[in-house]
Amino acid sequence: MPTLAIIHTTPATVVNLKKLAIETIPDLTVINFMDDSILPQLANNQANLADVEERLIAYARFAEQVGADIILEACSSVGEITKKMRMVVKIPVVRIDEAMAESVVMQEKKIGVAATLATTLKPTMKLLQEKADLLGKQVHLTPCLIEGAYQRILNGDQAGHDKLLMDAFSSLLQEVDVIVLAQASMAGVADKMPEETRARFYSSPSLAMNQVKTLLLQ
Repeated sequence: MPTLAIIHTTPATVVNLKKLAIETIPDLTVINFMDDSILPQLANNQANLADVEERLIAYARFAEQVGADIILEACSSVGEITKKMRMVVKIPVVRIDEAMAESVVMQEKKIGVAATLATTLKPTMKLLQEKADLLGKQVHLTPCLIEGAYQRILNGDQAGHDKLLMDAFSSLLQEVDVIVLAQASMAGVADKMPEETRARFYSSPSLAMNQVKTLLLQ
């Protein structure tokens, strides 16, 4: 029975990612590591990843020690640290937004990038541009920071969070071809949009979990 360790920086992703993992990969065991001190720290230190790097690398080591076969790093704000995680463990480490970034830049040119955290918006934009450059694709990225939404979800106001996102998405869709959802916690909101617009959204969880499945089968 394979074991997946998921490293979270917010409680908002724990339940949904575990559910998705079990639906995607039969007989999977899921272990969660969740540290909700990381995002507030990044908000207060100008998103300096060096201040949280050692902690996240330690979680990767813990995951390997408890028997995980693969790790999913579930936070786009700290995705760049996966490179160093891979250097200290012998098991695969999947960055949650990497498969999504590759998919969208292969197919689209005018891309909106929506986030509810400033600490997530910049690394997602950087990742998309890096993937576009690597693949020789020309893309135009339009950032959209939806302020106040993340605090609502932390306060238990899911409806208020979703309403802010849907309003922002409706406006952004007037300017771009597709919208990349920079955080896993945003993924379910696209399904609440008008049916004719749903195909214009890219979210990371399903694509990342398929990548996990592929690596486990190798």
